[in-house]
Amino acid sequence: MGFTWHFGAVVLVLALVTLVNGEDPYRFFEWNVTYGDIYPLGVKQRGILINGQFPGPEIYSVTNDNLIINVYNSLPEPFLITWNGVQQRRNSYQDGVYGTTCPIPPGKNFTYTLQMKDQIGSFYYFPSLAFHKAAGGFGAIKILSRPRIPVPFPEPANDYSVLIGDWYNLDHKRLQAVLDYGHRLPNPHGLLINGRGGNDTWFTVEQGKTYRLRISNVGMQNSLNFRIQGHQMKLVEVEGTHTVQTTYDSLDIHVGQSYSVLITADQAPQDYYIVTSTRFTSQVLTSTAVLHYSNSGRQVSGPIPGGPTTQTGWSLSQARTIRTNLTASGPRPNPQGSYHYGLVNVSRTIRLSSSAAQVNGKQRYGVNGVSFIPADTPLKLADHFKIDGVFKVGSIPDNPAGKNLYLDTAVMGADFRAFVEIVFENNENIVQSWHLDGYYFWVVGMDGGQWTPDSRKQYNLIDAVSRHTTQVYPKSWTAVYVALDNVGMWNVRSQFWTRQYLGQQFYLRVYSPVESIRDEYPIPRNALLCGRAAGRTAR
Repeated sequence: MGFTWHFGAVVLVLALVTLVNGEDPYRFFEWNVTYGDIYPLGVKQRGILINGQFPGPEIYSVTNDNLIINVYNSLPEPFLITWNGVQQRRNSYQDGVYGTTCPIPPGKNFTYTLQMKDQIGSFYYFPSLAFHKAAGGFGAIKILSRPRIPVPFPEPANDYSVLIGDWYNLDHKRLQAVLDYGHRLPNPHGLLINGRGGNDTWFTVEQGKTYRLRISNVGMQNSLNFRIQGHQMKLVEVEGTHTVQTTYDSLDIHVGQSYSVLITADQAPQDYYIVTSTRFTSQVLTSTAVLHYSNSGRQVSGPIPGGPTTQTGWSLSQARTIRTNLTASGPRPNPQGSYHYGLVNVSRTIRLSSSAAQVNGKQRYGVNGVSFIPADTPLKLADHFKIDGVFKVGSIPDNPAGKNLYLDTAVMGADFRAFVEIVFENNENIVQSWHLDGYYFWVVGMDGGQWTPDSRKQYNLIDAVSRHTTQVYPKSWTAVYVALDNVGMWNVRSQFWTRQYLGQQFYLRVYSPVESIRDEYPIPRNALLCGRAAGRTAR
């Protein structure tokens, strides 16, 4: 079987290369997804491994690289991987969520074709189907700038990925069953740093040298604070955007977000705590790793450095300091600020209000009164093959409906090249985190209370950070601008994974009536076809 699988992958690759620019380099990956025993919190669990690894292999790439990733599903159930923050320009078929892509059946493979088109930065991948995210299968993605594009800081001595997140010591199937029966989950049991609990992960540094840490919150729900004993962190990049280089003692990183910082090994030669802890929780969970000086004469010792706990105002103030470095070059040889988003006329305002309620006696979550339920066919395939009855554009309104929560396959329509304002409204007592596939957006404002048109007076229309995931504080709002320049079917979701699973998501159908390959790639030749698309021919 191994030979057949490998040969089939080569054939698929040869068929797929016509989709991407042949002048850019290719990188090839063979992944086998299995179950295996893991002990992240010291308790034996069934985890999802990629090539036997937990976390999965790191993806290293350069702007515009073409990645050919052949994923063989050795699980006994369907499986999908999504690429958090990779924009999939003109190609939502590769996004790896059920609204765009059929799951990989057990014992079968699918070859993803991704291009890191005009992107740099720090991202990650994870399983998007069922409740697999609670079992592992996640890993880091690095996209480096091309050699001729200057980076606004000296090359570091090393470049480390740091995956932090909350974790349950219960099997993911058991967690999913609790949700399917209509109940809420308990709080996570602990925190992981690169898949391990306290002091099991080490990062080695040499005295006097500077290092880059790419920190991603890959967890299930909690905002986390990150800090390093005795060391300051200089923020240099957020989800593909070079930032104003502000120095912090600690950083709040909300679920689904990624940050790059520089640290200098300028302290006495010993070992130091790397700490992450939960924010805005009644019980604070903490986990540690070790910053190990190569000439260390002393192990970590003393109390673990404390951090902020429930202070929302502290976090909001910090968030407002994170801004785009307008003098830095982007993935293309032009300054990041050359696109003056603050001077573009907004053509549409979308207000998205989250909610929680019982529907038919079960716990559900929704947006603008609609709790998402998956269709029997991926929405993108139904759109492509013009299959009636799978979804209805406009099944979620632009504004809070003020009605009781109800179930539907929520799809919002939008015009290609529209420039829209999205206001995320949070009337609950938790910090929320919202993500948009296929795009970056400018986080132009956030504040407490209710959003009104007058709130625009406080927008940052000059150097707002551009990113793919933003937090929304309790009883607060966050406003973003987004240029809808990427045709496709794109998932808008809560990164709080229980809420996503129970309906707090929808799809944004960005449509061009021209239906040209200039605007969108054709359906992949190797596309998996399921549901009402089964038996059809891709092309």
